[in-house]
Amino acid sequence: MPSLFPGAGPGPEGRRVGVLVALLVASFALTAVLAWQAMDAAHSHRATAERTLRDYAQFAALQMASRAKEGIYARASGVLARPTDLMGGERPDAAARLAAQLDSALDMRHKKGCVDPRRGFTTAAASIGPHDRSRFLFRLDLRTNELRQVLGCAGGPPRDWLRETVAHHALGVFRKSWDHADVVAEAGGKRWMLAYAVRFDDWDKPAAAFGFGAPFRDFAKPVFVDAMRYGALLPPSLVGGTPNDSLLSVVVTDDRGAELYRSAVEYDSPFTAQYRLDKFGGLVVNLTLRPDVADRLVIGGLPRQRLPQLLALLALTGALVIVAILQIRREYALARLRADFVSNISHELRTPLAQVRMFAETLLLGRVRSEAEGRRSLEIIDQEARRLTHLVENVLQFSRSERRVTRLSPEPTRLADEVRDTVEAFTPIAQARGVSVACEPTCDVHASVDRAALRQALLNLLDNAVKYGPTGQTVRVGLRAVGPFAHLWVEDQGPGIAPRDRERVWLPFFRLERDAGSAVAGSGIGLAVVRDLVTLHGGRVRVEDAPGGGARLLLELPADAAPAVPPVDVPPHAMPAPLGVAREPHSVS
Repeated sequence: MPSLFPGAGPGPEGRRVGVLVALLVASFALTAVLAWQAMDAAHSHRATAERTLRDYAQFAALQMASRAKEGIYARASGVLARPTDLMGGERPDAAARLAAQLDSALDMRHKKGCVDPRRGFTTAAASIGPHDRSRFLFRLDLRTNELRQVLGCAGGPPRDWLRETVAHHALGVFRKSWDHADVVAEAGGKRWMLAYAVRFDDWDKPAAAFGFGAPFRDFAKPVFVDAMRYGALLPPSLVGGTPNDSLLSVVVTDDRGAELYRSAVEYDSPFTAQYRLDKFGGLVVNLTLRPDVADRLVIGGLPRQRLPQLLALLALTGALVIVAILQIRREYALARLRADFVSNISHELRTPLAQVRMFAETLLLGRVRSEAEGRRSLEIIDQEARRLTHLVENVLQFSRSERRVTRLSPEPTRLADEVRDTVEAFTPIAQARGVSVACEPTCDVHASVDRAALRQALLNLLDNAVKYGPTGQTVRVGLRAVGPFAHLWVEDQGPGIAPRDRERVWLPFFRLERDAGSAVAGSGIGLAVVRDLVTLHGGRVRVEDAPGGGARLLLELPADAAPAVPPVDVPPHAMPAPLGVAREPHSVS
């Protein structure tokens, strides 16, 4: 508070400012809390929506895995059950008839060397697929361990591995109630799918296993394709009849990471899921939802990230609070300046008024002892009246400047004459304060100025020099032409003005730090009025160091050309010297 509002005390004004600032800070804190809550709610909403989308992805991956499992079972069962269908659905004889067809195929292989399933010699062989000759049929006698095998033109897995794998599974795992069994295992660097049925003898003991085998990837891939093509993997009530590949992408691998299937379209989004299937040696379904599918799966879509908007709103609120505090600070400073101005101007007016009243009463009551004393009283009354007039003119001019309604009436003027007259009028006031005024030799400089405004500006400079300089000092006034300008200055013998303050002294109500606590009274508007008047004339003001110490306040005014007929030059000693104005080489105190 003290740094923001210098001089704020415990009084009513200070408390009011403190309450306003506290309310603004509290409103910003409340806005920050609300923004945080909104951001937290938006984050929670988005997290819930993202979890929902991942759950949908997990559901779709589960559906894909389930369909793949059912499809592989159905495809294997279809190959093994085809002879049963052809023979009229006589289930007890199905195994026997399939075995007979396998025997026929095996016999034909031995006769012709390479079985071509496209010739249609057996239903079972043809059902495996005419375009994949890596598939094969086999029959294993579980009593003699004799393996008979029908191959396409490409070779199958090692016979010893096939014999051992089928025998171990058929004798140790297979149940009589099963239609068939399947085994997925690796041999020769390739993963194989074996599906077989078992024929039991009259004593219900496994007699023979017969079935088919194929590379698992080739056998399962059509199943994955059908699972993607037919039937929705996501809830139909949400996606309708939209094809799966327009909503998601799928990659299926085995447990070692070898790729078994990849959908034609691939999407990249954070909404992914993975499902592991222990069957068929281990399958891993990796599913990714299309990024923009959220609008169809989540009511209202995926909530947008609101953090930038909330931060921008919070920053805007903070900026408005800062602006409001600065405005309050400015208003508080203006209020203090106004109060100080009223106090200072009242003090400035009270002193000359007291002098006028005192000497007027002296004259009215006849208390003067001589005519000279009476004349002196009248002179003091006149001086103080002039001082009052000067103060009032300053206030009026400052008010006009603040409202920007100042009107000047410039006319060609010989500046030396105006300077001399103004110094002569001010000399009695300076003498009353123990200060002498010296007017330096002047040159013949002409300028278009408002004489009253120039006089008021010069009086303000003189008053400032007398007021802030030491008692007994000599204030010097100078005038000269510098190029197209006329320089008019006033020097005092005071402590001077630091460079950092030389621009600020022309501001309204500004006082140097060293004078802030002094008893020197002032309205605080004198130099501000000077600057405004000079600026309206198209000139400038500045502060310099005086040659003999102290400060030089300089006015720079646009000069006019000298008149065609110059005035008669009169020697300085022949001119009547104005009262109190020093002529070189002496001065008047």
